[in-house]
Order: sequence, then C-alpha cells, then structure tokens
Amino acid sequence: MKIPADKSRAPSTTPTQTPRQGWGTRSHNTISFDPEYAVGARNAVQVCLRIQPNEKVCVITDEATIEIAAAIVHELDELGSPYRAWVLEDLAPRPLKDLPAEILQDLETSRVSIFAVQAQRNELRTRMQMTDVVNRRKIRHAHMVNINRQIMLEGMRADFQKVDRLSAKVVAMVRKAERVRAKTAAGTDLTAELNHNYHWLKTSGIITPEKWGNLPGGEIFTTPGEVNGTFVIDGVVGDYLCAKFGSLRETPLIIHMKKNRLTEAHSDNRELEDDFWKYTHTDENSDRVGEFAIGTNIDLKDVIGQILQDEKYPGVHIAFGNPYGAHTGAEWDSSTHIDVVGRKFNIWVDDEQIMQDGKFLVEA
Repeated sequence: MKIPADKSRAPSTTPTQTPRQGWGTRSHNTISFDPEYAVGARNAVQVCLRIQPNEKVCVITDEATIEIAAAIVHELDELGSPYRAWVLEDLAPRPLKDLPAEILQDLETSRVSIFAVQAQRNELRTRMQMTDVVNRRKIRHAHMVNINRQIMLEGMRADFQKVDRLSAKVVAMVRKAERVRAKTAAGTDLTAELNHNYHWLKTSGIITPEKWGNLPGGEIFTTPGEVNGTFVIDGVVGDYLCAKFGSLRETPLIIHMKKNRLTEAHSDNRELEDDFWKYTHTDENSDRVGEFAIGTNIDLKDVIGQILQDEKYPGVHIAFGNPYGAHTGAEWDSSTHIDVVGRKFNIWVDDEQIMQDGKFLVEA
C-alpha cells in the first residue's frame, strides 16, 4: 500500500502503476515507507527543489536508504514529475569504484537530481563524478548523504524560508568583512582571514541551478584566505569517520592550524586521532582548510552525531581538503574533504558579534 503524503489524502489499497520510467530494475510499489517521512519529503520536493510537473528528476539511493527515497518518489508521483530512481547495489558492488554509467547518462537528461545514500569509505571520488555533471549542466541537486530517520524528522522539517532569510542577512555581512573570529567555552579560538577573490555561497536549503546543496540545508561558506588558531571539535567529524565515531562531546578532538594548514590533532580517543590524521594527509592539500562555514539552520537544537545535519547547526564549522573551487573560485584542489563541527560558538564578523553561546544575534 502506498502511504498518503498527508492526512487529507485517503490511503489507496490499489497499487499505482510505476509511472513513466520509475525505479530502475524494480517496482516501486513493493517499497513501503514510514508515513512520518512525508513532511520532510514534501519539504524537499516542493520547498527546497521547487520541482515542477514537467521537470525530469534523477533519484539515486541505496539499499540502506531506500525507504526515505521511496517517500521522496511518492511526492514525485503525486506531483506528476517524470523520474528515474536508481538503487546503487542494483548496478555495482559497494564501495563504488566509479559512478555507474546508467546514472551518469540519466543525469545528462535531468533537470533535478536527488542523492539519498549512506556514505562508504573511498566513494568520495564517485560523488565528485556526479557533481561534475551537476555543476556542468546546472542541475538543481539535493545532496542527502547519510540521511536517516532522525534527520527526516528534525532537520528536514525546518522552515527553510526562515533559514534562507537569516542566511541572506549573514552572508551579506561576511561578504564585506575582512575576518571572522570564533570562540567557545570549550577552548576554540580561531580567526579566519577572508580572501575577497573567493566567493561566499549560501546553501540555505533553497536550491538553485547555480549551486547544488545539501539537505537539510542551512549554511553559508567560502574558501578562507587563511585560518589560524585552535578548534575544539566537540561536535562531529565528517565523511565515513562520522558514522564510526558519532558525537565527540565526551572525547573531543583538539586541532591546531597555522597558515591554513593542520599542524596538530589530539584526542583521548587515539583511534579517532590517528584516523583523522591519516585522512587529512591523503594528498598534498588534504590538511589545508578548504572551507570556512557558518551553520544557519536555527530549527536545529543540538548536534546529533550526523554530519549531514550537524554542519547546519548554528555555529562555525570548517573542512580540510577540497575547496569546491568551481563555486568559491579557489584555484587548488584535493581528493578529500572532511568537515569538523563544534558546539555553542561566539562569533564576530570584524568587530560585530553575531552569535553568543550558539544563538544568533541577527534576526531571521
């Protein structure tokens, strides 16, 4: 039985025929999903991506995330948009060495794409293959790596119009600034000198053809000119290390940066320390700060141990490695990208304080 998208729609006991192209090699009518996902799925389709009935959509998922993808596909069914939904394991063994050709070909003829998948080690390259097509064709792309039930019921239910208004105000401030300073009671004290040759991006959850975005959205970011100082990571670290270590509230990772390079990393959790150090020394720029960001999703109340949502938590986060130069204008590159997130920031843009103990002083 297909779950109705909202309570006003009566459930149907008759399976709907797979519309247009539907799911790659399987019938979507056999995939059930939690009705609690409907609000977040509708937010993604109608608010964040603003999909129109005449726009072709490419949906990419995996076995672990197929229920969430089914909820999104249901919203596409209700809208009447043509789509093709792909399950990675139907096409190639995981972890992927390359993004399957069938998906790349489908992206070439799509106006919108949705990537709802659980990250696996060494698959960043395949995601870059996907975003290369997205960037070139200016596809409105929702990146939902490691999306799960909690995120669907929390971050994906945010008021993204309100988040967008706040993000627009904050990004207007930092675009004129020379530096941003961030401090926390836990010991973070860092300064980012800004390079006006690099662009600030607003990824508030309202996705445009100019820049694909993560969902749930809620951040502004740039490639910094230079970051110096200490970051006490008592939130999370990204990529596959996030699933491995979760929330770092009890065993934070303390890192030091000088002239935009990671110089030290220490934690009582030696495995975390070693894994992070190894990851950030994969190539010549893996230890270089490629992203400086401010989370703006004010509907999030705390870090939950999932980078997809936690990097949108109000505060500063940075990432080592790939600077997304196609968007920021940075002229260097890296094969890796790992975010680090803390809690309860105080933030100053030049001399103006915009956040105190994790609460924005700027009105949405």
